Amino acid sequence: MTDIDRALGVPDLCLVVLVGTTGSGKSTFARRHFLPTQVVSSDACRGMVADDENDQSATPDAFDLLHYIVGKRLAAGRLTVVDATNVQSDSRRSLVRLAREHDVLPVAVVLDVPEGVCQERNAQRPDRAGLPRQVLVRQRRELRRSLGALQREGFRKVHVLRGVQEVEAARIVLERRYNDLRERTGPFDIVGDVHGCRSELEELLGELGYVVRRDGAGRPVDAEHPQGRTAVFVGDLVDRGPDSPGVLRLVMGMVEAGHALCVPGNHENKLGRFLKGRAVQPTHGLAETVEQLAGEGEEFRARVAAFVDSLISHYVLDEGKLVVCHAGLPEKYHGRTSGRVRSHALYGDTTGETDEYGLPVRYPWAEDYRGRAAVVYGHTPVPTASWLNNTLCVDTGCVFGGALTALRWPERSLVAVPAERVWYEPVRPLRPAGPSGSRPLDLADVTGRRVVETARQGRLAVREENAAAALEVMSRFAVDPRWLVYLPPTMAPCATSTADGYLEHPAEAFAAYRAEGVRRVVCEEKHMGSRAVAVVCRDAEVARERFGVTVGTGAVYTRTGRPFFDRPEVTEAVLARLRQAVEGAGLWEELETGWLALDAELLPWSLKASGLLRRQYAAVGAAAGAVFPPVLAALSGAAERGVDVGELLERQRGRSGDASAFRDAYRRYCWTVDGLDGVRLAPFQLLAVQGRNVATLPHSVHLDWIDRLVAADRVGAGRDEQSQSGINNRPLLHPTRRLVVDPHDADSVAEGTAWWLGLTAEGGEGMVVKPAEAFVRGERGVVQPGIKCRGREYLRIIYGPEYTRPEHLDRLRSRSLGHKRSLALREYALGLEALDRLAAGEPLWRVHEAVFAVLALESEPVDPRL
Repeated sequence: MTDIDRALGVPDLCLVVLVGTTGSGKSTFARRHFLPTQVVSSDACRGMVADDENDQSATPDAFDLLHYIVGKRLAAGRLTVVDATNVQSDSRRSLVRLAREHDVLPVAVVLDVPEGVCQERNAQRPDRAGLPRQVLVRQRRELRRSLGALQREGFRKVHVLRGVQEVEAARIVLERRYNDLRERTGPFDIVGDVHGCRSELEELLGELGYVVRRDGAGRPVDAEHPQGRTAVFVGDLVDRGPDSPGVLRLVMGMVEAGHALCVPGNHENKLGRFLKGRAVQPTHGLAETVEQLAGEGEEFRARVAAFVDSLISHYVLDEGKLVVCHAGLPEKYHGRTSGRVRSHALYGDTTGETDEYGLPVRYPWAEDYRGRAAVVYGHTPVPTASWLNNTLCVDTGCVFGGALTALRWPERSLVAVPAERVWYEPVRPLRPAGPSGSRPLDLADVTGRRVVETARQGRLAVREENAAAALEVMSRFAVDPRWLVYLPPTMAPCATSTADGYLEHPAEAFAAYRAEGVRRVVCEEKHMGSRAVAVVCRDAEVARERFGVTVGTGAVYTRTGRPFFDRPEVTEAVLARLRQAVEGAGLWEELETGWLALDAELLPWSLKASGLLRRQYAAVGAAAGAVFPPVLAALSGAAERGVDVGELLERQRGRSGDASAFRDAYRRYCWTVDGLDGVRLAPFQLLAVQGRNVATLPHSVHLDWIDRLVAADRVGAGRDEQSQSGINNRPLLHPTRRLVVDPHDADSVAEGTAWWLGLTAEGGEGMVVKPAEAFVRGERGVVQPGIKCRGREYLRIIYGPEYTRPEHLDRLRSRSLGHKRSLALREYALGLEALDRLAAGEPLWRVHEAVFAVLALESEPVDPRL
């Protein structure tokens, strides 16, 4: 052991290059200080390509493989260690180039061990016993020659360990990157380009709730939020405006007190170079700042120089969900450290062209952005701040007479104060950052195997063939994709019943939730219709501003995203009735929203399934109606003549009765519809409103809202005899009956069973049993959000007229439910993920990622009768 303590600082994301002669102990050092997966060894690569780690003829291929592996690791953001001699500048140069390509810092760790030690170690290894001494001499010479050149080669850190003692005493200290503040979760207030507008900044901070502290001269020197919020400035604090020193004094005080963060803008970068005595052109407002700073003391100017020099190019915040920089940053640069990253963060990227005003044309990186983190930036002033593909420019041109804008995070709400005046005439008019809203799905978003990150079920995979099937439906049949914000999941059936004459029975549904420890469930009437999603806006302006749609005020579509009504005027009539009901129930104001999404059943079933009814169910019923009467007549006549056909006659009478029951069952789902006349919509859950995913609220809350909607619709129908479209205005909304059951209480279970028997005896389809709290996580994971328990006669439609006969029922009881249940949970998690992203205001492609995955999973092979 030794008393020497060598702490080697290594960034947590970098390329560590071990440099040392053969036998210097590089592999031992790597094993001691790094994970096995972090180390890429040239010997191991040589073994992989040649089955012999000492086969020098395989060296070129081995290093090709090494560079490939290193590149893949660095692209994935993994700390990587290269274990090779690396004593030659050419071999190091290729590694430094790799680090630069992936915007990470290269770090050299040199093991400068005496030649005699290396010779002794090599002699003890059978595979190296024959290593010629001149090889070590040459490597040693190259190593000594390299020591003074490593930093010039591009290594940002160089650690030289001299002798065995220093090597053994060394310890690696991982250093977090300065831009990595993921542990800081806010809340934040991200302030756009101030440009010397101190008065507007004070007013904005006041609007945001900050309390400004002043010095003895009355100058603002700090601002603190009573709820502990943190201000984040996107740079360009200085130039052009009337009081750049005042802005600096306030922001520096906030940063020093821990009340704010700040990234540099290009104007701070230029000011910093000026304060260091560099030759810069005093243009674009720098002359005004220099003149204003001349009135300040030397100590203040030194403080400004140190502050500007300390600023980090960008910050990754809130568990990686938020990135703040000055000019924008593509995802591949998030958390990276290189001159290229800093340059993009400060200046953005240009196309190489100039516009009619002689200014550079910026590359529209935000239009192609597909990153998971929201990027908030400034630099290029826009008339108003608006989200574009999960990016937001908060520079709204205050110094040019616009406004000073801040984004509240995670609320995603904007706060702005107008400029007091035009402080600096812009060279060109303010322009939007890009096309409004965000792009819909494109092929790159949906083709191939997909993996979707969900908050409740982790990573969910979509196979390539399922994605292809979903793309066919989405591209040919779906509604306008801007309305396609949610698709309902499939529903798990209850376990197969052993009760005499039943395939499904409530006892199994109650038992399933009892096993999960659920104390209360809600039994909801299962309506005899088709699953429908309705998105309704308060008016056309909301539809345009929130969804970017200029025609229509919402949509009503099926669980595969297809429009329910062929005629747009019928859709609008349904939306008008829904809008009237929401208004009458007072939900616009109560929920503080201008739009909402509903999960519902649209009745009758024949509205969507008329083709299926004609081709399949009606055909079977008609055939049975044509065949059985003459058969029964013939058999009855034979029996009257004394022929022994009694058993056959009874069997055919039973079959005829089954056929009659089959016809009665499907006819309950069919009635004549003329436009809106005859249509019923039975909502049972609100999904999302402005800024909120409400789907996980307890079902009692939803059913209360639904009752109020139904009541308001009836009042409206009584008041208006006819809608403006000329379609009959009878009540549209249908109530959902329900019963609360305790699965652990026998009497309550008996009551729930009796209720189900009553519903189905009336001809109802059955019920859906749901946990009262909606979203429940049990010991084994997420609990099924709903279990459907269908009635005996309804299942006759699904399984055929004679399914209740003992021989058929016994066979059907062997049905496999595992895949269906798994599918239900995966689609449920994806649906909630889509609503989370929708409520958070994420770009449409992010919402579609989850929606599309639901549709893709629907193409997985599963028994459609389940």
